[in-house]
Amino acid sequence: MAHRSPEPRSGAVLAVLSLAAFMASLDVFIVNVAFDAIGRDFHGTPLSELSWVLNAYTIVYAALLVPAGRIADRFGRKGLFLIGLGLFTLASGACAAAGGIWWLVGFRALQAVGAAILTPASLGLIVASARPEHRARSVRIWAATGALAAALGPVIGGVLVEASWRWVFVVNLPVGVFALLAATRVVPRSRDDSVTRLPDLPGAALFAVAIGALTLGLVEGSDWGWAGDRIVAAWVVTLLALGGFLFRSSRHPEPVVAPSLVRVRTFAWSNVTAIMFSAPFGGVLLANILWMQQVWAYSPIKTGLGVAPGPLVVPVFTAIGYRLTRRVPVGRLVSLGCLMFAAGSVLVSLSVGVHPDYVGAVLPGSLIVGAGVGLSLPAILSSATADLPTTQGATGSAVINMSRQLGTVIGVAVLVAVLGTPVTYAVAHTAFRHGWWVLAAFAALGALSALGMTPRGGGDPAPDRVRQTDAASPRLVPESRK
Repeated sequence: MAHRSPEPRSGAVLAVLSLAAFMASLDVFIVNVAFDAIGRDFHGTPLSELSWVLNAYTIVYAALLVPAGRIADRFGRKGLFLIGLGLFTLASGACAAAGGIWWLVGFRALQAVGAAILTPASLGLIVASARPEHRARSVRIWAATGALAAALGPVIGGVLVEASWRWVFVVNLPVGVFALLAATRVVPRSRDDSVTRLPDLPGAALFAVAIGALTLGLVEGSDWGWAGDRIVAAWVVTLLALGGFLFRSSRHPEPVVAPSLVRVRTFAWSNVTAIMFSAPFGGVLLANILWMQQVWAYSPIKTGLGVAPGPLVVPVFTAIGYRLTRRVPVGRLVSLGCLMFAAGSVLVSLSVGVHPDYVGAVLPGSLIVGAGVGLSLPAILSSATADLPTTQGATGSAVINMSRQLGTVIGVAVLVAVLGTPVTYAVAHTAFRHGWWVLAAFAALGALSALGMTPRGGGDPAPDRVRQTDAASPRLVPESRK
């Protein structure tokens, strides 16, 4: 008879692993508020260079998320989780001590390696340690840490930046050390015997190079000249690396993205929608923060509090969206959420002026954007895996999250390209307005692509059923039970 850990132990495992996932997600949102302070500290670093503090993290995270999950399955999730958490914590300390912008960018990339390792490993450990009847609930709690990080990140970042932007990274040290010690004691070992091949790491590297070159071309185009040799070289590298990635994916036994997944209509359209939606998700957040700090001269903590209301309404509309999926095709629901996001972004662009007016100019649009996120994002994630075979559910979830990160990179890069380096209010107002409109256009495209992502069953993607099926997969067997 298989031994099961008592429920209190399962609760402790869930708490520790969710804490680590929260820390990794928090770092994505907490750094936005520190942008202005980092730029001042490093002698007026331009926005095109500052953007790499965000993009280096997101690109590396996106490229490694899927292969890191397969490596954790193969060699043991607990060991890889501890390695990822340890690397993330050490890299956080290095970020805090960085003496220049490119040192900071490099250490952020190392942070992303750790985050890409610990995220899928922590989810696999939660699934393997929870009782079957509690697995879906545990996964929902783990996933909710991302929404909590989005809501608290700007506020926490604002408080810490009041002391120094370096505290944004220092705060990870005690939390990381505590999580390491706790995980060593309470988290059980777990691995997947069916995974025998190593994932396509060269393919992941080609993917990172393609996205990095694309981002470079976008953020530096206005400074280097859109037809300049360096920008043309960036486009060439993007095409060559992307072609190599697609070639390897079609032939490698463990590709980053299996061609068979892409042939599933719901999965394919969900990933397209995830990219189109995540671009404005990342870009609008940064645009709002930069406007409040650089144009209205808000302090970091005031900016953080100003950003918070949008994410706080996300859980409310997530619950509303969950109920609506029982009567409304999920593709239409996501399309509505994308259109609400676009409308909120345009409303902010039309409302802001030279004089600070948060309640009248930023808050209404931010609440509409938050409502759109609540209706769209959870439904995109649950629908992506609804039509996949049970054995491909975990990989499909990793790929859809990779698409989210890819969209974020594109959104930040496009915003930076549109903003340039405005020197007067009139130029800044026009540039920011164009930025909000371009990002709204991405959301509108997401509204169109969402119409193709309704699962075969109709309106309800049944996220609880899907997650329970994936969680109960016979591949997820703790080592202690073998």
